[in-house]
Amino acid sequence: MEIRQLLSRLVGFDTTSRLSNRELIDWVVDYLATLGVAAQLSYSEDGQKANLFARVGSVDVPAIVLSGHTDVVPVDGQAWSSEPFHVVERDGRLYGRGTADMKGFIACALALLPEAVARAERGELVVPLALALSYDEEVGCLGVHTLVADLKRRGEKVAGCIVGEPTSMQPVVAHKGIAHYKVCVTGREAHSSLTPLGVNAIEYAARLITFVRELADREASGGRQVALYDVPYTTLQTGLVHGGIAGNIVPRDCEFLIECRWLPGERHERFIEALQGEAERLLIEMRKVAPEASITVENVVHCPAFEADAASEVRCHVDALCDHAKGSGVAYSTEAGVFQQAGIPAVVCGPGSIREAHRPDEYVEIAQLQACFAWMLHLLDRLSRPGH
Repeated sequence: MEIRQLLSRLVGFDTTSRLSNRELIDWVVDYLATLGVAAQLSYSEDGQKANLFARVGSVDVPAIVLSGHTDVVPVDGQAWSSEPFHVVERDGRLYGRGTADMKGFIACALALLPEAVARAERGELVVPLALALSYDEEVGCLGVHTLVADLKRRGEKVAGCIVGEPTSMQPVVAHKGIAHYKVCVTGREAHSSLTPLGVNAIEYAARLITFVRELADREASGGRQVALYDVPYTTLQTGLVHGGIAGNIVPRDCEFLIECRWLPGERHERFIEALQGEAERLLIEMRKVAPEASITVENVVHCPAFEADAASEVRCHVDALCDHAKGSGVAYSTEAGVFQQAGIPAVVCGPGSIREAHRPDEYVEIAQLQACFAWMLHLLDRLSRPGH
């Protein structure tokens, strides 16, 4: 199948993170079976989602892995010009949810596999090529942990991994870590005419949110700066706030979500420790009125920071294929950090722009897909020895 056909099939599966990805995975399993390639699956706890790993070539030689996540972000509330789960071509671009992030890369990898199989059958594929697909990257790199654990359990030999997030086919060799923390503030309800008898959870949450903003401002103005990154310092922000039930009731509960994106080598927990210290100070004040008051801080997402190993086999391949471009560091996170932390060297490189990801009318340029496929063919040449 051509890349356009493969991408259309992949985008046609609504794999928004809140839904199952099993239909897409089952379709890829069937596609691989037509090539004589067996797939290994690993599952989420409820069995509704699956990772896939498939190898072409010897099981005794460490493989180079092409890796992508199958889930996409929601389209709810976004103003799309066309059906988001149907690929539409306009002006040299293919529009649809996931075209850039990152089903375009997966389509290129699937299109490459017939040639990889043919070379393996002729004995030319010296270094095996593998495909890895994961679930729930968009909600915290959840599935890749299960995938990596399964690879280790089965003793799969892996030399390195290319994570195909949209980078305009330029290498990304470092990225920040990301953590989300849910903060729950519990005060005491009261009639709004008797506010001194209550403890307003929203107001105390606001004081903590302001404290987080102050931490962020200090990092921006006086924290560690690394010029490699598009945003060169550690950032913090509050992304969600929920609280209260009526305008005339002192709110008992308020919950908010804070995010930290930290540079490799940083210890991001120090911000949470500072936040917890501020919470303890506020609790003394709250409990003078409501002894039952509480503030809890829970880690709900953790994706490690990433720095590529300059001496790794996969980095050498990518460096050569990208004309020894310097490589960049980025503020967004990928599954590369999880692979690297597990001892699997990684580099991030894929078609499309991260600027188009998560937006209405998401698209990938056809020229980018063509460049990615040509790049993968050159990679396959590096893994092969004609007539071997």
